[in-house]
Amino acid sequence: MKKEKGHLIKEVIPDSIADQMEVAPGDILLEVNGEEIEDVFDYRFLIKDEELTVLIEKPDGEQWELEIEKDYEEELGIVFENDLMSEYHSCCNRCIFCFIDQMPPNMRETLYFKDDDSRLSFLQGNYITLTNMKEKDIDRIIRFHLAPINISVHTTNPELRCRMLNNRFAGRSLAYLKKLYDHQIEMNGQIVLCKGVNDGAELERTMDDLSRYLPFMRSVSVVPAGVTRFREGLDPIEAFTKEEACDIIDRIEKRQKLYFEKYGLHFIHASDEFYACAGREYPEEERYDGYIQLENGVGMMRLLREEFTESLRTRMESPEYMQEKEMVRRELTIATGKLACGLLNQLADLAMKAYPHLKIHVCGIRNDFFGESITVSGLITGQDLVHQVKKAGDTLLIPSNMLRMGEEVFLDDLTLTDVGTALGMRVVPVDTPGEDLLCAMLEKDYSMGRENDNFVYINAYDR
Repeated sequence: MKKEKGHLIKEVIPDSIADQMEVAPGDILLEVNGEEIEDVFDYRFLIKDEELTVLIEKPDGEQWELEIEKDYEEELGIVFENDLMSEYHSCCNRCIFCFIDQMPPNMRETLYFKDDDSRLSFLQGNYITLTNMKEKDIDRIIRFHLAPINISVHTTNPELRCRMLNNRFAGRSLAYLKKLYDHQIEMNGQIVLCKGVNDGAELERTMDDLSRYLPFMRSVSVVPAGVTRFREGLDPIEAFTKEEACDIIDRIEKRQKLYFEKYGLHFIHASDEFYACAGREYPEEERYDGYIQLENGVGMMRLLREEFTESLRTRMESPEYMQEKEMVRRELTIATGKLACGLLNQLADLAMKAYPHLKIHVCGIRNDFFGESITVSGLITGQDLVHQVKKAGDTLLIPSNMLRMGEEVFLDDLTLTDVGTALGMRVVPVDTPGEDLLCAMLEKDYSMGRENDNFVYINAYDR
């Protein structure tokens, strides 16, 4: 089948450069500066220049050559039919820990798509294995100096990586790390740790090998493999015990000290789940190196605590506090995953101490849908909320990452309205910053003392 030439324009931003040049939805972008556009990488790189020649084809076949002068990196204002400007690249691996392979049947189709697309690493922060990439793809990253690239390494032992990814070529792609390092491309790494597979001495080998790419590999997260109850026919993976989690943290923290002394980066980070499993206090804020791996579950608990306590302190020091303290009179419930339950109880206690007429109930939701070993809030379903939340107050606060991004739908396709109706409560998604959580508890807007009757935050992201 012959590939269609160019890229269909879906939308033109009003008053943008493209709008002023009379580019319209339905037009096709053919070339920029005489070069055909393969995908979003080429497009973003080529339109940075201050002087452009853009070739557009109108629906009737007429071609317009547009001469454009603009500021460096100023956008043209074009939205394409496909964000990547080409097909999505699906994963060619069969990783022993793959969460998608552990999904139950009959869920929405998009939940079963395995992406391993390098472009999503730059655009959305996704982690990729490099196994889908060829030398020319790495060369394009180097040419465009795209960074950072987020890489799922898991192990630097080539033979073990082939086994873990169930891909006989998975070991070869590790060579790309050296090439990216040689060209000073910033990277972040991820190790999904499987008990008895890539932990222990293998973990130490991987940490030591990856440290050779400092400072251009800025951080590496170590996260436990998620194990659901739908693993029939898959390699057995056991959850880590408290003692094993302590051992993993000890190995990591020992190396953190060495890396920080040499590079000023702690570099290797255990996820919040390991600290919760070990029953240990989360590291102090300075050890997270600016929370580079936040969306990978590293430092979320510490950041939430710091932001919440700072926001509460600011309110208590304000002139409006004494009046506000008497005006806040409500009872509510907060639902969260087991991972964050202890911390949310601590924060609720602080809020209730500061506002004596505020009553907060924290409900740690057991994940019956995927299995009890899944403790993060982002994988809680609507049905688990309905079955486990006991009505206390008229409002239920939930982390917004329980919902599909930008929508009011849970993983099991129940909606906020479905859950709210079943519980007889108003269900309010709250975004991740600690200030948002405090405002939601108090039912206040960000401006001190101003009521917000339409308080809803749905700026969610899935971890």
